[in-house]
Amino acid sequence: MPADETSALQAATIQLMDEPSASERQQWLEEFEAAARRPLEQRMKYAFIKTYKPVLDDAPFRAFDTMADYRAWCEANLPDWLGYGR
Repeated sequence: MPADETSALQAATIQLMDEPSASERQQWLEEFEAAARRPLEQRMKYAFIKTYKPVLDDAPFRAFDTMADYRAWCEANLPDWLGYGR
């Protein structure tokens, strides 16, 4: 497919993704209204998802003398996908 057709197709796809259908809007509204009817305590309970972070969650705390020590430790010990590398 030529480059100009590809970028036109990509632009059309992005446009379609930006505009939700009427049924999607209705579904979102119903979900929002259902969530708004729940008690605050329940909404707070389900508002945050605990995700295990390897190495970071394996000790109650860590202390470093300098920021350089902390950064070196992060680079040496944490997986790249956590985003603590340089």
